[in-house]
Amino acid sequence: MSHAKIRKVAFVGTGIMGAPIARHILDAGYELTVHNRTRSKAQPLVDAGARWAQSAAEAVAEADVVFTMPGFPAEVEELYLAGGGLISCSRKGAWLIDLSTGSAQLARDIHGAAEVMGRHAFDCPVTGGEPGARAGTLTAMAGAGEADLEGGLRELISCFADKIFCLGAAGLGQTAKLCNQLSLASCMLGYADALALGEQSGLDQSQLLDIISSGMGSSAALTQLAPKSVAGDYRPGFLAEHLRKDLALALTQAEDMDLALPGAETAFNLYDVLCQIGGARLGTQAISLLYADEAAASAAGLDWSLLDASGEGEHEHHHHHDH
Repeated sequence: MSHAKIRKVAFVGTGIMGAPIARHILDAGYELTVHNRTRSKAQPLVDAGARWAQSAAEAVAEADVVFTMPGFPAEVEELYLAGGGLISCSRKGAWLIDLSTGSAQLARDIHGAAEVMGRHAFDCPVTGGEPGARAGTLTAMAGAGEADLEGGLRELISCFADKIFCLGAAGLGQTAKLCNQLSLASCMLGYADALALGEQSGLDQSQLLDIISSGMGSSAALTQLAPKSVAGDYRPGFLAEHLRKDLALALTQAEDMDLALPGAETAFNLYDVLCQIGGARLGTQAISLLYADEAAASAAGLDWSLLDASGEGEHEHHHHHDH
């Protein structure tokens, strides 16, 4: 498939990450058609020259390549596999690439269903958060082989990702992304613990971050997100409820293999509490609010009394993945 063939690109799901990614594709000169459940989120793209489609089916009808980035795995399953889903609405030979984070098994199912219909689908989750999406410096993890990306796909993905890893088979992109999320979640808890002990002991939090960031205790989470926690800035670069969902997916996959992941269990339970008390739509850095006094938590919109009211067991991670 030569690059001349990739002219028309469709993008379904223009949220926090999807919108800036789609913008890079548009800016690179591809003909872009967009669809999002809430039209206002796609409006800046339409203003910049993208074509609006009333439905996902309409968006993909003529596309050479389709990117999808919905919020939750249940939406991915419906989008691709439901009657009238993308696999049946897209044109023969089209590439269908899901950028969201979901289950490896679902990615394999979508890949298989697409091949039967003469389309090509693979999972390609990304990491780098909203700043990486805006800068076009995401890391992409493709559940595909190097050869699949020849003929223009690598060039297209390079519009928004400066590192592309080919993992060889459908589903492996998702597993790599979940491994990334496992590492991230423990780093988040590490800095939240450190800030809590430091503050209670009378250390200046900004100075403490300087100290930790210069040594082995540092992490990308600590250098990029801990300063937001200290500043009381809980706006989402990545939603707390999405990290909870990713941890649930990883724990479910590990459970199927009889593998214990104690760090992930702890992180899931804490993010689950954060989501239950009103923090679902805050950034992941809001994990530090679980250590804060009632007043600071309330000021950020959290309500601890919701925990008893929700009646949702914290150990029920396997129920969240179709949230």
